[in-house]
Amino acid sequence: MATPATPEVAAGKAARLSVILITKNEQAHIQACLESVAFADEIIVLDSGSTDRTVDIARSLGAKVSVTNDWPGFGPQKNRALDLATGDWVLSIDADERVTPELAQLILQELDNPRATAYRIARLSEFAGRWIRHSGWWPDRVLRLFRRGTARFKDVKVHESVQTDQPVAILDGHFLHYPYASLEVFIAKINAYSTEAALHMQARGKTTSVPGIAGHAIWTFLRHYVVRRGFMDGAQGFILACMAASGSLFRYSKLWYYTRQGRK
Repeated sequence: MATPATPEVAAGKAARLSVILITKNEQAHIQACLESVAFADEIIVLDSGSTDRTVDIARSLGAKVSVTNDWPGFGPQKNRALDLATGDWVLSIDADERVTPELAQLILQELDNPRATAYRIARLSEFAGRWIRHSGWWPDRVLRLFRRGTARFKDVKVHESVQTDQPVAILDGHFLHYPYASLEVFIAKINAYSTEAALHMQARGKTTSVPGIAGHAIWTFLRHYVVRRGFMDGAQGFILACMAASGSLFRYSKLWYYTRQGRK
């Protein structure tokens, strides 16, 4: 998977950085997101049919915008965006994330003298007016910065991640993450993701039972609220544990239902 450095990089020329992100109806987030990565040499936005002003805003901020008419899933779509990048390095970001000025400086410094070919970066997430530092939400390091040609996104519809066989280091600093504008948005995402996850499990031949459904949901709550110390995040931590348990309940209930219906 690894590729040698380009002649320009090898000769000492500053490495070019491409930022990639996929979007659909991200009007509320896209401007702040793109402004936070304005230090990059190239910004690639791959949209999957927004009906709001996402595309117009992205283009007005200088991003290279492409639009697809289908939706293959998060992993394949992000690989499409990756294929459009031309920089020596790639930073993958979601529309609900922001690169802080401190992180931007650390990224540029690292690219001047890289220690690895890929980097994990922490995310500090906000929920209901509170920065969440427990509940399994912090430090939430994600592999997002890598040399182009050395990594790809996992080819899955949900819960995609960057895959590489090259050395990975941790980069100091963190993204700011604003994942849910409202509880309704949170619930809608849990519903959508649980459907994809249940179908994926069914395709792999997994089954479940009513006791299994209950056991997964109960353990998920305990893992988030007790093991991961969600109780230290106040009321928000309790709600997050309940939402995580609900996601597990939906996921395994749908698996049980689809199996009985013979849905493929």
